[in-house]
Amino acid sequence: MRIRKRKNTDIRIERCGELLCDSPQKNKGKWQEFFSNNNPVHLEIGCGKGDFMAELAARNPHINYIALEKEKDVIVIALEKAKKAELTNVVYCNNYAENLTDFFDKGEIERIYLNFSDPWRKSRHAKRRLTSEKFLFSYKEILPENGSIFFKTDNRPLFDFSLEQFPLCGFRLENITFDLHNSEFAKDNIMTEYERNFSEKGFPINRLEAYIIPDWTPPEKEETDEKTDNIT
Repeated sequence: MRIRKRKNTDIRIERCGELLCDSPQKNKGKWQEFFSNNNPVHLEIGCGKGDFMAELAARNPHINYIALEKEKDVIVIALEKAKKAELTNVVYCNNYAENLTDFFDKGEIERIYLNFSDPWRKSRHAKRRLTSEKFLFSYKEILPENGSIFFKTDNRPLFDFSLEQFPLCGFRLENITFDLHNSEFAKDNIMTEYERNFSEKGFPINRLEAYIIPDWTPPEKEETDEKTDNIT
């Protein structure tokens, strides 16, 4: 998706400086100290324009939130929304999901949110999907033994791919739905700006919760022909 260049991005980000952590690696192992409390810390990877995180943080003042977004011209909007709402339990990081283990120690993040991640449709890009084996094992490096991942997407092929990947990487799946807005989970659902747009057009939203299986060991891999994972 092409990101629209916005005016005065750097100046606008600077105005929200108290909500931006530009060196997250310095807080590795010290995030509760950073927030000046002992509350649990949750992470959203790819926060977009910030509707979801702003509402989530407002509803749960007893939880600390970190919102990660790689696009500067997108995170500026999320920052401004959080500043306007006067949120004090959320901080934003303009960085990449590939660097998570540089930012967090084992067990520092209690829950991860993945909302409408890029599906990376071509099979040669499958490893870039945020629910691929590469990323799922990196999440396990920063989650505790009872840690969880909440995942939403409108892309059914990506969801099907993810339903396979999570168990292969030692996660137990719960509360799966292929039509979130017509399910029992709709009541407490917080929509992203992307979700609101696509659901209004009639696209069903897929959702799942994944929990780490304690003491899980990976099965021995069998030699198989290369699998095609194109997502259309």
